[in-house]
Amino acid sequence: MVRHGHVLTAANLGNGWTRFDLAKALTKLWKKPVRVVNDADMQGLGAVAGRGVEVVVTLGTGFGSALLVDGELMLHLEIAHIPFRNGETYDEQLGQAARKTVGKKRWNRRVRRAIEALRALTHFDRLYIGGGNSRHVTLELPDDVRLVSNECGMKGGAALWRDKRT
Repeated sequence: MVRHGHVLTAANLGNGWTRFDLAKALTKLWKKPVRVVNDADMQGLGAVAGRGVEVVVTLGTGFGSALLVDGELMLHLEIAHIPFRNGETYDEQLGQAARKTVGKKRWNRRVRRAIEALRALTHFDRLYIGGGNSRHVTLELPDDVRLVSNECGMKGGAALWRDKRT
């Protein structure tokens, strides 16, 4: 979870990152301006069309998410760490370890359930699925859901510099 260049939490990195001003530290180190955001937020900035409520999820080591309205990045929600099913989080049910453990078919059923849960939560106009494990998504996607390339992360990085609020 990153807000205004500060790492608020980093469950996968340990407690040393909590409340750490990463943007300030990197700016000082490199003597150049730096912008820091959550990786799924950056992917989202590069993936969305900029119309309506758009949600981006990244399926990789874990589960990332971004919420954008009319192309504007909203408050980051750590959906990855909230309960999803069977007492486990989205990360635990949809991360890479789960995919390897339960197999592609069962994992894809979980992806379908996650799409419907996100639809109920956000009433999205469009949902984009990216990340390294998106290549394992084999289910037939609804018309308002599509897979996106990881190149969207690079596009999102460029977009960070157009938005002075990040």
